[in-house]
Amino acid sequence: MRDRLSARIALAFAAVALVTLVGVGATLFVALRGLNADAATSALAQTSQPLIFQLRAATLAGDLRQLLANLRAQVADDGVSVDLVTADGAVVDLDGGAAPVSRFPVNATATRGHVDQGSIVGSDGTAYLYASTTLRGPNAAGPRAIILFQPDTSGAAAIRDLTRTLPIVVLLLLVAGAPIAYVLARSVTGPLHRLARATADLPTADLHPLPLEGPIEVRELTDRFNAMAAELAATREREARLLADLRHDLRTPLTVIGGFAAALADGTAVGDDADRAARAIGEEAARLERLVAELEALERLRGGAAALRPERLVAGAILDETVDRFAATAAAAGMELSHVADPSAGTDGAAAGSSGAADGVTFAADRLAVERILGNLVGNALAAAGRPGGHIWLAARSVARIGPDGRPGVALSVTDDGPGFPPGDVERAFQRFYRGDPSRTGPGTGLGLAIVRELARAHGGDAIAENVAPHGARISVLLPVTPAPPAVF
Repeated sequence: MRDRLSARIALAFAAVALVTLVGVGATLFVALRGLNADAATSALAQTSQPLIFQLRAATLAGDLRQLLANLRAQVADDGVSVDLVTADGAVVDLDGGAAPVSRFPVNATATRGHVDQGSIVGSDGTAYLYASTTLRGPNAAGPRAIILFQPDTSGAAAIRDLTRTLPIVVLLLLVAGAPIAYVLARSVTGPLHRLARATADLPTADLHPLPLEGPIEVRELTDRFNAMAAELAATREREARLLADLRHDLRTPLTVIGGFAAALADGTAVGDDADRAARAIGEEAARLERLVAELEALERLRGGAAALRPERLVAGAILDETVDRFAATAAAAGMELSHVADPSAGTDGAAAGSSGAADGVTFAADRLAVERILGNLVGNALAAAGRPGGHIWLAARSVARIGPDGRPGVALSVTDDGPGFPPGDVERAFQRFYRGDPSRTGPGTGLGLAIVRELARAHGGDAIAENVAPHGARISVLLPVTPAPPAVF
């Protein structure tokens, strides 16, 4: 039970109430004891006033012992004792009895009628309250003052008063503290219980954002949970789309392979048909291999910048190498592939903040990653243009600021004069399994541009796509000149 937060809050309030009760009780006890003591000594002083006149008359008549006995008898029922003291405070022994207090403090300068009050401990260890009334001036002989005293019962009286007062204090603490403890516990445990239930349902249920209630810390926790749940929902949606696209892309080559394999097995495809069937099976198998390779590349990219090995690269040189690598492929397709120095072939200034041609600029990047980026872009351009006589241009341009820290960079762009992206599909170009043709046919896997953006972002850069006039498309990869600093956790 004590492990529950609500129980701990209740125990904390009970402890606070107990400490408050003890503090209030101790304070009241001291105050009530003082008040009772003052009241008792004041009553003694008032009682002594009418006795003074009797003492004066008895002193003149010489019958002081008998009068003292009478005075003691008058106040005995109230538990009060009467004695006379001399100037030095000693008790006058008129009856030969032993007084519980043999000496009282006397004010040496007090005049007749002056009253002193206080407490004193007797020879028997009992505390007494007393009131001393001066009978004669400082130089007079004989008894100096009359003392009325009684046992100090102010502590017991204070306790009696507390027994009547403390129940009221306890009731007030319960009436005020219990609702506060309940409301506080509910304000904290209510959102936490809701959060616990939502966390338990998280693996299987589609959750709506939880309301931000309770203390600031609980609201912050709920807000972070909502963000996590939203990210998880988005991840589930992306995974669902990825699996759907993957099923589609696997179904077509498997259907082709299965159909031609069956034709070869049952003898339906013979001669030239058998050759075509074998080539089709080989092409579709190669397509599956490319798809698996692209998926493996995406999986490796989860390592981010930690999987990269940056080195110094020259923008113009890496573009020339790419042209040489794909020149034969472009020529076989009847297309022209070239590296141009005209900055207009790169990203426009509005999109990338560019400032001119950058063939001579060096930048730090993983060579294999950059070669894969440019290879995917050129392969995508060759497939997009898809006609003899088409053109593909590679260019580099300086970029003033890229990334959240605004570091200088370089933009490597690949432009083609094909049909361009369909309206509204420019940003979708980087989604996995996206293809511009609705039929989703062709040798591509639909993962090339997704890998391009992932590699660029792993370097601390990005990739952007745009249509160009009068027709065609341009994809630019923005890479920092200096490597991105490692993340600090």
